[in-house]
Amino acid sequence: MTTLSSDEAYRQAGVDLKSAEAVVDIAKQAAFKTKQPWLLGAIGGFSGAFEIPQGYKQPVLLCGCDGVGTKLKLAFQADRHDTVGIDLVAMSVNDILVNGGQPLVFLDYLATQKIQGEQLRQILSGIAEGCQQANCALIGGETAEMPGFYEPNEYDLAGFCVGVAEKENLYPRKEHIQAGDVLIGLASNGLHSNGYSLVRKILFQDNALGLQAFVPELQAPLADVLLAPTRIYVQPVLKILEQHPQAVHAMVHVTGGGFYDNIPRVLTPSVSAQINAGSWAMPPIFQYLQQLGNLSNETLWHTFNCGIGYILVVAADQAQAVLDSFRQTTDEQAFIIGKLIPAADGQAQVMIQ
Repeated sequence: MTTLSSDEAYRQAGVDLKSAEAVVDIAKQAAFKTKQPWLLGAIGGFSGAFEIPQGYKQPVLLCGCDGVGTKLKLAFQADRHDTVGIDLVAMSVNDILVNGGQPLVFLDYLATQKIQGEQLRQILSGIAEGCQQANCALIGGETAEMPGFYEPNEYDLAGFCVGVAEKENLYPRKEHIQAGDVLIGLASNGLHSNGYSLVRKILFQDNALGLQAFVPELQAPLADVLLAPTRIYVQPVLKILEQHPQAVHAMVHVTGGGFYDNIPRVLTPSVSAQINAGSWAMPPIFQYLQQLGNLSNETLWHTFNCGIGYILVVAADQAQAVLDSFRQTTDEQAFIIGKLIPAADGQAQVMIQ
């Protein structure tokens, strides 16, 4: 009986060890673009190490993890993988930002049937781009080749982030939240990474549209609109928090569950959020989905970000100054979208008018 080498034995089982080894080189190239001074060592070890940056009196570490969800199905269909890596980073770093944290390091997990070099390079390039936007370092990760577990050319992604904040500067500051506080919303980049199971049902199952179809109402092919990456709000928002340290009382990352589920997570029982839906221009993809899918307003606002990806709860007497700073010193489109009002018995904590 012929004895097989480990390479050949694994290859017959569907795993290419040489391809797996090449992953490390691709990952190192991506990580190099995100290098930060607090890193210790480099990718390739059994774990990643980093120092907490100097200057914190009582540093608190903030941790988050997330994925991209069924948006990945569209990346497979379009064979476009450069934006989902940005999505992966965004979903975790924006969450850490809600607590006032600066993301420090990011790790990724990618599982696939078979490692494909170009596909992997696109994914890791997107992850590196997301880390650069968030000013954090890609410190490590794991790529698993799992034949027989995934369909050909498909994969799954998960991301993990650690950030830091000064203990006395953690958000939300619920003791300061009160009726009269103003809600400042930052524009989203479209659907971001939520609601794609419903999106796919409406567009492709119920209406048999093609991913490459040009949609006049959107003035773009569906693929371009649906694969637009999630905005990363870290650097502009941290700049605002530095410029107006006492103005912001809480923040919200508008993800799965839309306005109705995410805003109450940072409020006190004594207040409700009153949203003026006409205070910003909702991107056309949301109206298009609502009309095509015959969605109620409640379903729309409960599923999608509807054009606002991030919200700051701001003291009323400082709201205009914060809004002006966003418009003058960042690239974010910022709008006053509502306010907090006293809660009433039997009243929803989020009301959209």
